[in-house]
Amino acid sequence: MEDTKTLVGNLLVAQSGGPTPVINASLAGVISSALQFEDDIEEIYGAINGVEGILNENLIDLAAESQQTVRLLNTTPGAALGSCRYKLRKEEDFARILEVFKAHNIRYFHYIGGNDSQDSSKKIADYCAAQGYELRVIGVPKTIDNDLPVTDHCPGYGSTIKYIATTVRELTFDSASLGRNNLVTIVEVMGRGAGWIAAGSVLAKRKGVATDAPHIVLLPEVPFNADAFAARVQEVLSQQTHCVVVAAEGLKDAAGNYLGVGGAGVDAFGHPTLGGVCEFLKNIVEGTFAGVKTRCCRLGHVQRTASHCGSLTDINEAFEAGAAAVKAAVAGESGKMIVIVRDEREHYSVRMELSELDGIANCEKIVPAAWIGEDGMSLNPQFAKYALPLIVGEPKFVYENGLPKYAELARHFVDKKCAPYNAA
Repeated sequence: MEDTKTLVGNLLVAQSGGPTPVINASLAGVISSALQFEDDIEEIYGAINGVEGILNENLIDLAAESQQTVRLLNTTPGAALGSCRYKLRKEEDFARILEVFKAHNIRYFHYIGGNDSQDSSKKIADYCAAQGYELRVIGVPKTIDNDLPVTDHCPGYGSTIKYIATTVRELTFDSASLGRNNLVTIVEVMGRGAGWIAAGSVLAKRKGVATDAPHIVLLPEVPFNADAFAARVQEVLSQQTHCVVVAAEGLKDAAGNYLGVGGAGVDAFGHPTLGGVCEFLKNIVEGTFAGVKTRCCRLGHVQRTASHCGSLTDINEAFEAGAAAVKAAVAGESGKMIVIVRDEREHYSVRMELSELDGIANCEKIVPAAWIGEDGMSLNPQFAKYALPLIVGEPKFVYENGLPKYAELARHFVDKKCAPYNAA
């Protein structure tokens, strides 16, 4: 519910979860927008390492950063404020956050993050409201996985699939030069429960060229069938010098078991550690076909850091999402997240709207079944129509000695006012 009453105080922004190529563009949007509301927002603070930074009262003055630094954030990878995967569990954690908020008169809070981060946003908003502390919380979406519900797509996704599609196209040229109807290249990409990233690899295909790679795309949404996979590999190799496979790390069998588990244990939010689908598929290929060479290519963390291959559309939307969050909070909104709504027009355009955190936190959006081919190993044209606009445009980089120059925050720390806290 919108509260139109003027609220004067300080703003705090934090980042959480795996960084994206454009997470800092959203930070730049928050800072730039907050500077325009000097009657409502007195100070602009950043928490170092997400909610851990709030618990430990590690806050910096973002208004003290130079405008050049803020501009460079748009094309800087990583999380400039530092990230975390800390899960708020204890009553003491929430009491501590409120203590810090009160000590620094934090009245506006923006968490830039994905599913788990928005769950934290909701819990913080609910706790402060229950304690009678006036706080406006507007989440800013972030995830390369593109699995947040309600929003048409997530900032970070467009740049990631632009990099994935570019890499697949480049690997295809390499494979074509080496293959003799006997080379299979397997590319493992991120995606635990949703296959949006793997699906994005099909943008490497040229329009009207059916033989272009990737020849096989394996998604978590489709239970893996080893026989069907082997048959498709054989079909491709009978017609071409090579076969390129793109597989999501969260590939599952018919029983829902992950096929690639890259290590024991789970993260702070209970998500399994994945990685190993490449090797799993390689064993199938080499155990089925004599004389076929298999190459594994795990792109790993570079998928979320490749700002050099970023999408200008993605950067601009990430900035706009951050700016829109501040505008919404100053206008009196709280307990919501910015969502991107695609306009129903001939030419691509979007607008920033709000959605309740209740319908976003801990929910997952998967690739629609209608966009997946009947063979379960390809994508229909509807997907390309959806994804292609997200990768359009190239940002202009500032270069230094032949390499891109990135933003480094000066990190002017705010004086602490609370006693130390043990979050363990």
